[in-house]
Amino acid sequence: MGMLWADVRSGAASVLGFALALLAFYTSGFGLFDPGLHRALAMSAAAAAVLVLYPLRWGVSDRAGKAGGVIDLCLLAVLAVGMTRLITIREALWTGLFAFSTLDLAAALASSLVILELARRALGLPLALFGFLALIYAAFGRQLPWIFHHVGFNTEQIAQTVWYSLDGVFGLPTGVAVNVVFIYIVFGAILEGSGAGAVLLKFAVRVSGRMRGGPAHAAIAASGLFGAMSGSAVANVVGTGVFTIPLMKKRGFRPAFAGAVETTASSGGQIMPPILGAAAFLLAELTHTPYLLVAVAALVPALLYYGSLFAAVGVEAARLGIRPTPREEREPLTKRDWLLSVMFVGPLAVLIGGLVSGQSASAAGFWAALSATGLPFLVNPEVRRHPQAMLEAIANGGIAGARILIAVGAIGVLLAVINMTGIGLRFSNVILSLGDGDLFLSLVYTMLGALVLGMGLPTLPAYLIIVLVMGPALQDLGISMLAAHMFVLYFGVLSVVTPPVALAAYAAAPIAGASPLRTGAIALRLATMGFLIPYMFVFHPSLLLVAGFDPADFVWAMLRIIAVIWLLVTGLGGFDRSALTPASRAVRIACCAALPYPGTAVQIAGLAVGAAVVAFDFVESRKAGNNEVENNDPENNKPGGGSS
Repeated sequence: MGMLWADVRSGAASVLGFALALLAFYTSGFGLFDPGLHRALAMSAAAAAVLVLYPLRWGVSDRAGKAGGVIDLCLLAVLAVGMTRLITIREALWTGLFAFSTLDLAAALASSLVILELARRALGLPLALFGFLALIYAAFGRQLPWIFHHVGFNTEQIAQTVWYSLDGVFGLPTGVAVNVVFIYIVFGAILEGSGAGAVLLKFAVRVSGRMRGGPAHAAIAASGLFGAMSGSAVANVVGTGVFTIPLMKKRGFRPAFAGAVETTASSGGQIMPPILGAAAFLLAELTHTPYLLVAVAALVPALLYYGSLFAAVGVEAARLGIRPTPREEREPLTKRDWLLSVMFVGPLAVLIGGLVSGQSASAAGFWAALSATGLPFLVNPEVRRHPQAMLEAIANGGIAGARILIAVGAIGVLLAVINMTGIGLRFSNVILSLGDGDLFLSLVYTMLGALVLGMGLPTLPAYLIIVLVMGPALQDLGISMLAAHMFVLYFGVLSVVTPPVALAAYAAAPIAGASPLRTGAIALRLATMGFLIPYMFVFHPSLLLVAGFDPADFVWAMLRIIAVIWLLVTGLGGFDRSALTPASRAVRIACCAALPYPGTAVQIAGLAVGAAVVAFDFVESRKAGNNEVENNDPENNKPGGGSS
């Protein structure tokens, strides 16, 4: 009976996911039919899908299961009442003369709590806890001291703002998620279901075969591109890590290092154009920047991040003595592989072409998703034999989108409270006062706050929470809106590799057969460059390419970043042609701290010292190599050899 009920739940979730995916296609291709109604229906279907997919569990007995089912039905009924009241009275609300009944207020608050409970089930405790504490704060914050004190709000004000206004659960983030983000999540799921991800990985392994890092470099390339499609670092780790991590271990990389490479590469997919992650579409909306310009702005920083990962893997491979994959072991690319590559290249070309031609992000996503659905039937016989696989992929995209919508709805609760109470602005003032007007110190405080706020959350909710709380402080310091949001986005992404939570590392560790803490620690080391890049593009906006571009500033910043990459990966890795001494490693890392620091004299000094220590180690390495060759020369090993 339990198995049958599980199948029923799975089938219902697939139906709801497929319906949501169709809604995403309709929305991106033809537009909204009524913004308020549209968001309410999408959120209702998403909530139902999550409720079915993540039933309440507190025991294994049949009685506990039945009790959980009853509670789930009650939650669904509460949500149905809340949604019905919202849809019924939405037009009357705009007149400003509507009087809420007790049922309206109770339904609103109860439905908000249901959304938070669903967020807990689908995404874990942190996001739900944030939302619940926000409601408590709205009700009782008038009794708190310091920046937490506010004027106080009654039940009607809280319910109206959180549920019945466009500042809460159904506000701008939900609108962007429904209008734009959803179609890209479905797009990624379709690419994965069609087999495009496997083909992409095979090409990456083949191309990287000549490099020392081999499969590790392939993992970086494939995970970077696939991470942009999947929209989730954890999903990317699980999706590609099962292939790449065993390959890395087979070539001689340690299990924890293999898991860490997959962790950092998968996380970076959220900042890799042209798709980036789901948060980038919200960033474009919040900054009033065309999505194409956001993708252009993200290009150079993303390439630098992945360049540092490539360098780190190369250094580790050299340290371990790993050689390139022998030619005979490299799997050749067949005509079929080249034909199947159309499943990935075609939709990507459609997407880029649409964005460049001036289409909106949602319209470009619509045509890209449509081509990703149709092309596999033309080039992949497996898809033609099993067309249900594509239907499953579309449904999986809808289910993944449902989880994102619930996350955004939970953040809507937090957004409503922040707007009501003004806590965000007061928190920004505290950061400004701690930094004492110093931009660098304020950035450091913002980074630390962002990492704490983002821990345990997927990228999109992490970015939203961080930017709501920390964003105003950065803009008050004179940073451009785009640079401020990009700064926050980076640390929202990096929060998934930052211990002690490190969600992506915890996903990679079991696949690698390594300790999660060890995997997370190495991932943090590999991602160190990602912590420096945001500072560089704040102080050198030319790196973002789109505003105030100065060629001289761009070249000077790039020169220092490339130097930092090499000094950092060799200093942390302890190897550069040969093993480095502790003193050399310390000097290299110290130079890395000086090169991004705002101050030309400090930068030039860091560059000079870094160049000197690299040259010194190079000469010493050559001497050691020559001595080794000389000692191994048979002529020098004869009696009296080497004397004249």
